[in-house]
Amino acid sequence: MRITQGTFSYLPDFTDEEIAAQAQYALDNQWAVSIEFTDDPHPRNNLWDMWGLPMFDLADAAGVVREVNECRKAYPSRYIRVNAYDATKGRQTTALSFIVNRPPEEPGFRLDRAENSDRRITYTTHPYALDRPSGDRYPS
Repeated sequence: MRITQGTFSYLPDFTDEEIAAQAQYALDNQWAVSIEFTDDPHPRNNLWDMWGLPMFDLADAAGVVREVNECRKAYPSRYIRVNAYDATKGRQTTALSFIVNRPPEEPGFRLDRAENSDRRITYTTHPYALDRPSGDRYPS
């Protein structure tokens, strides 16, 4: 199963040149760029770990690609994404977000069904990766 989150989730994984093109687009729009990583890509998990600080004053996309590659070296079996934040409206708004690294195997999710009172049925997604301890969810 392929996790589909972010702006370009329906496309094949980006090359470094394509990542640089998107990063340059964000920088040309004066958006701050940050890099995050996680081993729990659940759609409601918005608390990914940050790789360094957001790059507020960066002008060249090569700096973004360099940081992405450093994060890939440190965490080759984790999900890594690039975010671009637009602060023009006076608040932090995600203008662009896309995954740039994935573990070699993506185990996917299970849909759990629960029957409640008044014949109500609720569903919950459970990522198979959470069956293993944090930091050991994906093989290296």
